[in-house]
Amino acid sequence: MYKKAILLNTIFPTTHSDMFGEICSIHYNDLLMKRDKKNLSNTSLKEYIHRINLVLDYIDKHYDKELTLEELSSVASFSKYHFHRIFNALIGETLFHFIRRIRLEKACFFLSSQLDMSITEIAFKIGFSTSSSFTRSFTEYFAMPPNQWRNEFLQKSNPSIQDSNTGQEDSNPGKEKPMKSLYSILQFDLRRKEKKMEKQGRPVVIKDCLEKYVAYVRHIGPYKEDPALFAALSKKLCSWAGPRNLLNFPDTEFIIVYHDNPEITEENKLRISVCITIPKNTQVDGEIGKMTIPAGKYAFARFRLGSSGYQEAWNWLCGEWLPSSGYVPDDKPSYEQYYNGPEDNKDGMMDLDLVIPVKPL
Repeated sequence: MYKKAILLNTIFPTTHSDMFGEICSIHYNDLLMKRDKKNLSNTSLKEYIHRINLVLDYIDKHYDKELTLEELSSVASFSKYHFHRIFNALIGETLFHFIRRIRLEKACFFLSSQLDMSITEIAFKIGFSTSSSFTRSFTEYFAMPPNQWRNEFLQKSNPSIQDSNTGQEDSNPGKEKPMKSLYSILQFDLRRKEKKMEKQGRPVVIKDCLEKYVAYVRHIGPYKEDPALFAALSKKLCSWAGPRNLLNFPDTEFIIVYHDNPEITEENKLRISVCITIPKNTQVDGEIGKMTIPAGKYAFARFRLGSSGYQEAWNWLCGEWLPSSGYVPDDKPSYEQYYNGPEDNKDGMMDLDLVIPVKPL
């Protein structure tokens, strides 16, 4: 638990001084749940969340650039002398640890999907000034150098590269197992499930999509098979959008964006954004953020799923369809696009597309 910081009124407005100390002792999602019990000002709370979300979105767009405390505190409109403590308290890690982690997790994406990129090219691509500093940071974080991570990923995700001695026991049982990738989850089981998923889903369609502007409510932390969480986030977003006449289905698209790879990012650091599409000039504030989903090619796979079927569907799409599709994942977020809610069906099933950004192999 973080110690409450002492705030001078000369640094922040008086109306925010008590809020700062409260925030510096509560994590992002704990803060949302505890605000009523703590009698925190909803207006102040929403403003803090809004500013931190601006920084998260900014880092996502500029992770490959040199990012300074002065620059990011300016994005958040906080004093640079206290911004790092606010960020640490809300997100649960220091500002520059967060930036480093995002860069290294992005490196895993390039190592696994852009096989023609060298380690040096990846280092520069994600914002490191030298290959050696990247390799050192990667090794410290993942307990193996990037070349080894790539080789072990390929071995695990491609059955044709498996050891010829597959029937023999592991000769090094004490050796740490390599980290699994999104594309190698349950690899041994995907073949068996392929026919089942093809029956549930419709053919995957590649679409050229325009840029989308979306309003969002964000969650940081575990979310797997938690329909109550998604319902609460959706309700909060729709309560904001309804009075502004922004819910015009079917023109309004309902989307959940996944910012992180759950097979790489720690569960308590996973970020998701529950979104609706909005006109470009829509103004947002408080807990409601605004971002863009970039234009480009996306693969759409239609499914009808219950709360426990999502991981299996994603595994099939990324572990079976994608490797044989002639495409590789592009450097953009994946998302789910929904066409109904559980209340629309007596069986509680959801009609949706799983959507991944792609580019030709």
